[in-house]
Amino acid sequence: MAQRIDRPGELLQGVVALAEDAGRRIMEVYSNGFSVEHKDDRSPLTEADLAAHHAIVAGLEVLTPGVPVLSEEEAEIPYRERASWQQYWLVDPLDGTREFIKRNGEFTVNIALIDGHDAVLGVIYVPVSEVTYYASAGQGAYRQEPGGAPQSILVRPWDGGKITVAGSRSHSNERFERFLTHFEDFDIISMGSSLKSCLVAEGRADIYARLGPTSEWDTAAAQCVVEEAGGKLLDLSMRPLKYNTKESLLNPSFIVCGDARHDWAKYLPEG
Repeated sequence: MAQRIDRPGELLQGVVALAEDAGRRIMEVYSNGFSVEHKDDRSPLTEADLAAHHAIVAGLEVLTPGVPVLSEEEAEIPYRERASWQQYWLVDPLDGTREFIKRNGEFTVNIALIDGHDAVLGVIYVPVSEVTYYASAGQGAYRQEPGGAPQSILVRPWDGGKITVAGSRSHSNERFERFLTHFEDFDIISMGSSLKSCLVAEGRADIYARLGPTSEWDTAAAQCVVEEAGGKLLDLSMRPLKYNTKESLLNPSFIVCGDARHDWAKYLPEG
């Protein structure tokens, strides 16, 4: 039986190192060329996804022996088995594979620790820029550039007026366009992967609305970072996302908001 992790913050340095190692493996593929396959759901898959997956899983088994790992690239674990997990690692080895294929640099490595149904540690590493975002429950959120000291990050207030909206580079839809009609004056920052949530966490955007499907590994690390930066990641009923509560690993539509005091619900569709 795995030993319980009571102080997840003590693991941050080790998890960041794993994310960086996975990022280096991704960049080797990125630099040398790659082929693209497609999974059953038609989502793309490259050698980089698999190289990062294997590196992270092996590293986590050494760092926290016995703690289960649920990765996008090894997600066929039935709920009857997952339901017994008290703690587990939730991993997206390469978030933003479409951006990787486009070679725009907007892809990340996401590693989260789930305790019960909540993300209590989150690491997001950006292989191209070598920037890391990380957080653990009760310890704040940080951004670290290569060779630099960690810098605390916080969301920013929004009390009306011009708003900055983070939007998906590859997944815009009519619901998102209707959402934008509620604002008279806005800027949009289009970006791939969990970087949109990071924009909110570090106070560069006010809200990110994802009004379409994602999976639990897409949001867990970002949710910890956003919450520790003072923001929220909420479903359209204004409830925080929870993890490993059902057979399906799909998330509902959600928003990431910086100013949690604001009534964001009035701008959102139902469901």
